[in-house]
Amino acid sequence: MSSEQPATTVEGQEVIQHQPAAATALEEPAAKTTEPAPEEPQNQFTKEFTEKDWEGVKFLRSNLVDIAKEVESDSLTLWGVELSSTKPTAKSSVVLVKFVRARPATFEAAKDMLVSTLKWRKEFKVEGITSEQFPEDVFGKVGVICGKDKGGRPVTYNFYGSTDPNVVFKDVEQFLRWRVGLMEKGVALIDFETIDSMVQVHDYAGVSLMGGRTANSKAAAKQASQIFSDYYPELLHKKFFVSVPTVLTWIFWTFTSLLSPATQQKMSVVGSGPDTISTALLPVIDKAQLPKRYGGEGEDI
Repeated sequence: MSSEQPATTVEGQEVIQHQPAAATALEEPAAKTTEPAPEEPQNQFTKEFTEKDWEGVKFLRSNLVDIAKEVESDSLTLWGVELSSTKPTAKSSVVLVKFVRARPATFEAAKDMLVSTLKWRKEFKVEGITSEQFPEDVFGKVGVICGKDKGGRPVTYNFYGSTDPNVVFKDVEQFLRWRVGLMEKGVALIDFETIDSMVQVHDYAGVSLMGGRTANSKAAAKQASQIFSDYYPELLHKKFFVSVPTVLTWIFWTFTSLLSPATQQKMSVVGSGPDTISTALLPVIDKAQLPKRYGGEGEDI
């Protein structure tokens, strides 16, 4: 004869424990276990998520079906990454967390930002913009993606003093499409597995302090800045302002003082000359990747 102890759970299966009838000591029943929650797919970035990051990501993911309906899409893809409510990936979590961090007040605000981004991309017809052709004689010297930083992030260089604003900004809409296209080309080099951001260098060499800005250039700069702030959150690793005229330096510092400490840490105002610029850029960009004009050994852009 044997007596049966209460059922316990071992690796998700019930097991009846049998003890000899002669046993005189009562044993504590084994503690009941519960099925662990499905583990989230992980990569090097998701492993650094905070509890709030994960809460926000899961909130956005749980709303993806409704978001797809709101933006009138059968499926959602952003920056080359599929966003699915049923098949989460580490890459999609890295994309979603950018909206959570950009709108830390509430998860609803993060959702609104994501919805706005997806709607804008449809309205602006972003898909396929990287294959559009723009006049090389107009935009060829305005911006270029060249090399990578030491972490493998793409580096974009923008030049503000070597162009004629009356030509570059003559058609504001064309400029914005070219600029968004350049941004999209940079984002296409981000895999959200080993790289999740980019580096930007804004070169002000030759910028005129008198009459250098037109009404169109001001409008284009304002709209471009708004686009990148609203629809490309948390994609910037570092931004360098180089060859900034001394008289404009205080303007930059005044502007950056209005930004969050985290954003301020991403920005650096640098003086002129290869030695000065290379001193600032070489800790981030390897000498072999840094263009020659900045004291490196890379491509001469």
